[in-house]
Amino acid sequence: MLLELRAENYAVIDHAIAVFGPGLNLLTGETGAGKSILVDALALLMGAKASADLVRHGAERAVVACVFESTAGAEAVLEANGIDAQGEEIILRREISESGKGRVFINNQPATVTVLRQLAPELALVHAQSETLGSFDHAQQRGLLDRFANLFTAQAATAYQSWRDVQQKLDALERDEQDRLRMLDLWSFQHKEIGSASLTAGEDDALETERRVLANAEKLYAAAMSAYDSLYESSSSAESALRAASRQLEELARYDERFQESVQQIASVRAIVQDVGETTRHYADGINASPERLAEIEDRLALLDRLKRKYGATLDDVIAYGEEVAQKLAEIENRDETLKSLRTQLQQAESAYRQIAAALTAQRKEAARALEKLAVAQINDLAMKARFEVAVTPSEDSAAWTPHGWDTIECLIATNAGEPLKPLDQIASGGEMSRVLLALKVSVEEGANRSSRKKTPVPRTLVFDEIDIGIGGRAAEAVGQKLKALSRAQQVLCVTHLPQIAAFADQHFLIEKQEKQGRTKTSIRVLTETERAEEIARMMSGATVTDTSRKHAEQMLKTSK
Repeated sequence: MLLELRAENYAVIDHAIAVFGPGLNLLTGETGAGKSILVDALALLMGAKASADLVRHGAERAVVACVFESTAGAEAVLEANGIDAQGEEIILRREISESGKGRVFINNQPATVTVLRQLAPELALVHAQSETLGSFDHAQQRGLLDRFANLFTAQAATAYQSWRDVQQKLDALERDEQDRLRMLDLWSFQHKEIGSASLTAGEDDALETERRVLANAEKLYAAAMSAYDSLYESSSSAESALRAASRQLEELARYDERFQESVQQIASVRAIVQDVGETTRHYADGINASPERLAEIEDRLALLDRLKRKYGATLDDVIAYGEEVAQKLAEIENRDETLKSLRTQLQQAESAYRQIAAALTAQRKEAARALEKLAVAQINDLAMKARFEVAVTPSEDSAAWTPHGWDTIECLIATNAGEPLKPLDQIASGGEMSRVLLALKVSVEEGANRSSRKKTPVPRTLVFDEIDIGIGGRAAEAVGQKLKALSRAQQVLCVTHLPQIAAFADQHFLIEKQEKQGRTKTSIRVLTETERAEEIARMMSGATVTDTSRKHAEQMLKTSK
């Protein structure tokens, strides 16, 4: 739901803030007051094209911003574009400089117009006079038909992804065949070179340690034997001193038990000294000052260094690269078998997708006929005599497959007798386009409400600009009733000139244009019940509001409730 819309230095708007609520939000005001400008401001935030002409004369930049309640779909779009979600709201802001350059911010983080367009279907559908934003394209039309029929496409999406994954693997294998064959000789050489080295993880570190020992064998032998003598062998060794001290402590302990623990401690120390001494002697005995072994280690380390320069920073990297090359060679050897397996999987995935897609087509065609009947009745209630058709066109060509099935959904209409059916976006009148979409959406909601199953999602805010062009009387009242019915399921914003429609508002906003200090300014404010009656009376009688028009306005408000 749209919570707030702001505009600053935008067209004739100096500064305006509108806080919207659930249900039907109607905007009224005299011709030229700037009602459609606010709708265009929202369209900009949904990704419409900007222009420097939108900057208020004398200002450096125009700023439009809005706050929407967040949705799961919108949060997914933000995550996909690296934008942080902020609580339960999404803040959109767009700045346009007098030079025509612009900036976009989402949740106060820099973004692009492309992201706004990706968010638009998740937040709002704006039917402005200048264009139909949000683009009531085939995807939107498919979404409406699926909502009407309460169709869910999760199975089709799963089947499509399975087919797509297998197809991509098969394409990659076939596409890379020539490159793989070209690389075969190189991979074979690398595999042989790495394999013949019989590498062991961590051996380079062990060899480095052994090399240091061999290169300093005499120093190490002398140090080890000197330590052994000092600890154990010489007459002045630590072990001799501890043995003498032990005898004296044992003598003391014979007369004073307090020295028993000291005797035990000295015995432990002697055992440690003996162990360390034996370790150093054993180490000295094991030192092999062999020039041959040192040369062998130098050669091995040189080989390992050469392999690391070619295949990886560490020995583990070289081993991993060798395993990767071996796998590539195995893939080439097993290519025919792999291709055969993938083609079998592809046939199975295609068959599964075709079955699900065909079932969706049958359901959509049946639903389309029912929707056509409802929509024609709704359209003709709105001062239009039209023929309407929902065309469901399946395509078994895999290039047309999507996670939603293989159907193209297109709404076709002829608004005058004798004319051929045409796509909705070819309707010349913006007012007619808005009324047709209103009738279609009301039909969808009525159809969806007949089912107890969960409804498929649709945009939460619908915006109609001057939906009442060319109608009046009972047709205008019918439009108001349909807007009211639609607003029970979704938030609706609508610009209108007709009191019959304005009477149905849940929130009624007045757009006013005033001249101050030689400049024209447009403002917006929400009306109280008393002010609503006065505004509806003005809409009926013009500049001079009569008592009769006031009474009529009050009666219209009572009747609409």
